Amino acid sequence: MDSLTLDLAHPLRSFALEVALEVGRETVALVGPSGAGKSSVLRAVAGLLAPERGRVALGGDVWLDTGERIDLPPERRSVGLVFQEYALFPHLSVRRNVAFGGEQRVDELLERLRISALAEARPAELSGGERQRVALARALARDPAVLLLDEPLSALDAHTKATVRAELAELLRELGLPTILVTHDFEDAASLADRVGVLVDGRVLQIGSTAELLAAPTSDFVARFTGANLLPGNARPGPNGLTEVVLDSGIVAYSVDPGAGRVGLAVYPWEVSLARESPADSSINHLSGEVRSLVQLGNRTRVRVGPLTAEVTTASAERLGLREGQLVVASFKATAARVVAL
Repeated sequence: MDSLTLDLAHPLRSFALEVALEVGRETVALVGPSGAGKSSVLRAVAGLLAPERGRVALGGDVWLDTGERIDLPPERRSVGLVFQEYALFPHLSVRRNVAFGGEQRVDELLERLRISALAEARPAELSGGERQRVALARALARDPAVLLLDEPLSALDAHTKATVRAELAELLRELGLPTILVTHDFEDAASLADRVGVLVDGRVLQIGSTAELLAAPTSDFVARFTGANLLPGNARPGPNGLTEVVLDSGIVAYSVDPGAGRVGLAVYPWEVSLARESPADSSINHLSGEVRSLVQLGNRTRVRVGPLTAEVTTASAERLGLREGQLVVASFKATAARVVAL
């Protein structure tokens, strides 16, 4: 299967969009804050936005080349696009909505997406998850070579989102199409995509697998966006080849990452352990503080201690008898502390 390649430049309201990507048989997620230019990338690929400069091609099939004055209309681009709010026709049945994308595969797609029983229903009668399945079926009815998903889970409640996210991840693996997904939710991107690109102000700050982004965020924004605690401070060479970071709070912490000058120390919540007293283990960084809040999320509990958020098992939280106002010690290893420039 051919790869989708794109190289786009286009002025937006307060910055210029400049993105170059190659997408093979994989899902690439573009994540970032609202207004970063994510949806503009999809619209340019689909032919709904004419960029100031750009080239979009699927293998040797060129859809857009501003230098050569090539700009195929949307109907001539082999793209399936799922809009953020699904954009279903309210007056048409599920079957007729799907058939609008193409009539040859309607029954197959209704069955595949488990919406055959809803064939004669109207969109207003459907749940959010059901509407999303109909929108996907309509996009796939075109038998597209490329799939574009614009915030596909944002309209769903938390309970429905978890179920639909798992279903969508399985479908994307089965399809094996070059797919670009845009979202502001890093958890959605991490669950659905093979690679994740962090897009801010029209530029990709970093792209890689979820594991790569978590292991080595290249900026304070990427660290925060991927869920890290970010502790500002000043770095200098420390003992035993470590980097010593004097945090703004006055606490000294250590990292195996090199660094000097003004930096942020990025620590993910699941790397932080909690105890009543400083533990006698391999953790070199210990921060004492009061428990500010506890939030239970299934079998995990998020605990705010001073400037840190820790994520521990609910069983551990119960064993420690954690409660707001209690003094505890939050610990993390030097190998778990990433140094990023500020």
